Amino acid sequence: MADDGGLAKFQKRMRAIPVAARAAVQPALAKGAYEIADIIEGLAPEDTGDLKNSVAVTLGGHSTPPYSQPGGAEVVPENAAAITVGSSDVRYPHLVEYGTSDTEAQPFFWPGYRLGRKRALNRIKLAIGKAIREAR
Repeated sequence: MADDGGLAKFQKRMRAIPVAARAAVQPALAKGAYEIADIIEGLAPEDTGDLKNSVAVTLGGHSTPPYSQPGGAEVVPENAAAITVGSSDVRYPHLVEYGTSDTEAQPFFWPGYRLGRKRALNRIKLAIGKAIREAR
């Protein structure tokens, strides 16, 4: 058998990377989504608590709650997470976030997302990097 200079070993490792990365990213993705959701809940106005209680995290392959903002009931793709606010009882998160002609805006969703995004992305990148290093 001819020596391929390690090409077969390299190709095997390259084929293993996507599988390992997908498997490793799930826990990091979920943890980041739940941390961002906690920040959003902390920033949400506390009138009755319904708005805070309607914050939901939906992981890949599942459907978001009906009437949730942004998007309504949609299936989240694999290797993704969706953070939504709203339910069939709480249909006004966008009015609170952006305000109306009668009420002042009380942003909570996008500021919460921006506060937690960097930490979540770093966690995901570390998990992917670790999976790539360990893929053999």
